[in-house]
Amino acid sequence: MIKYIKDLVKIISVSGHEEKIREYIAEKMEPYFDSVTTDALGNLICRKTGKGKKLMFCAHMDEIGFIVTYIEDDGFVRFAPIGGISLAAAAYSEVIFENGKAGVIVPESEVKPADYKADSFVVDLGVKTKKEAERICRIGDTFAVAPTVKALAGGKLCGRPLDDKIGCAILMAAAESSDEFKNDVTFVFTVQEEVGIRGARTAAFAIAPDYGIAIDVTATGDAKGAKPMAVKLGDGPAVKIKDQSAICDVTLVEKMKATAKANGIPYQLEILPYGGTDAASMQLAGEGARAGCISIPTRYIHTAVETVATKDVCGAIDLTVALCKAEF
Repeated sequence: MIKYIKDLVKIISVSGHEEKIREYIAEKMEPYFDSVTTDALGNLICRKTGKGKKLMFCAHMDEIGFIVTYIEDDGFVRFAPIGGISLAAAAYSEVIFENGKAGVIVPESEVKPADYKADSFVVDLGVKTKKEAERICRIGDTFAVAPTVKALAGGKLCGRPLDDKIGCAILMAAAESSDEFKNDVTFVFTVQEEVGIRGARTAAFAIAPDYGIAIDVTATGDAKGAKPMAVKLGDGPAVKIKDQSAICDVTLVEKMKATAKANGIPYQLEILPYGGTDAASMQLAGEGARAGCISIPTRYIHTAVETVATKDVCGAIDLTVALCKAEF
């Protein structure tokens, strides 16, 4: 699982540009599924047929980032955000383009943090002219804050983008951990979640699952100054009850809780007053599905130091495997 996380975060995959990470995951998952295909939107769909209920698990491959919109005569690069960018978190960071080239993202000198907007930032490539800059990037190229993964004390990991490559790593590890699923299981590695939970909708329309379960990060109440929330690092994966985009199916929530208890997997209950996951798209696609989410407690989401507990990640793998084998 740790190796998957380290490999996945290195692959820049800003929304709409998930080709390289999809290729990596497809190669790793090929031995574990009856079919591994890609749909028109770019979702990677891995299916293992079974006689039980039709289960669809989602983790999104895309990450928040930026797209080049203009290159100035002096070589500085203008850009637009893709997804929920915090410019305060991104300021003065190294950025990496899909081609591996680097730059630094900085505000214009007179702009104060309270006034940070995308149009007051530039990327400094270290060049002096537009012609030099165009050897590094072009209009429409995407880039992201440089990826990192570090081990912290207490069994924690920090870095970016753990959202949601941690979810992809969980599904990949779950596929390796079980040679037999009772149910008809499809693992979908989705695209464009960060810009409107788009990929899961088309995939769910085609798959028409009985149950849809997203694997994604969620906020916690144990960071310094955090708003009260009944989710903490290290207390196990969280079973989502609701967020801003979805009220999770009560039957599925109870099934997830019962499965965790039966397998000795510690878990928490999550109510998030904002945000959303692929669960919302699965819930509403086609004739609909009973939808829910296994959430990974994460501090400092959408920053360069997203922080998770390995205990919670391992618990999410165990719960995913147990649900694939459970009687529904």
